[in-house]
Amino acid sequence: MAEMTTKEYVKIAVDALEDKKANDIRIIDIHEISVIADYFIICDGASASQVHALADNLEEKLAKAGKGAHKTEGYGQGTWILEDYGDIIVHIFQTEEREFYDLERMWMDGKIIEDVKSL
Repeated sequence: MAEMTTKEYVKIAVDALEDKKANDIRIIDIHEISVIADYFIICDGASASQVHALADNLEEKLAKAGKGAHKTEGYGQGTWILEDYGDIIVHIFQTEEREFYDLERMWMDGKIIEDVKSL
C-alpha cells in the first residue's frame, strides 16, 4: 500500500474533527511561510470534555491511517490541546481560549483552505 500524502492526512483529520462536532474548523497552509509544518488545523469545542473527545478521535483516526502524533501538549487541562504530526499541527481549543489566542490572525499570511475537498 502506498504511503498517504499530507493532504490525505489533513482530510482524515478534518473528518475526525467533524465526527465529534468541532466548531469552525480552519485549515491554514503555512508551508510557504514556515518550516515548522505544512498545515495548521484549528478548531474549538464548547467544553473540556468535547475538546478531549476531539483530540482522542483525531489521534485514533490518524493512527489507524498510519500517522501517529510526534507530541501532544495541553491534554491535561483541556483548554488548548496541540497535536503535532510533523507536517500537520492541530490546535483544539475551548472557544474562549481560541478567541483569546487568535492564531488565525497570527498566521494570516498563510493560505486559508476554504474547502478540504479542494486539497
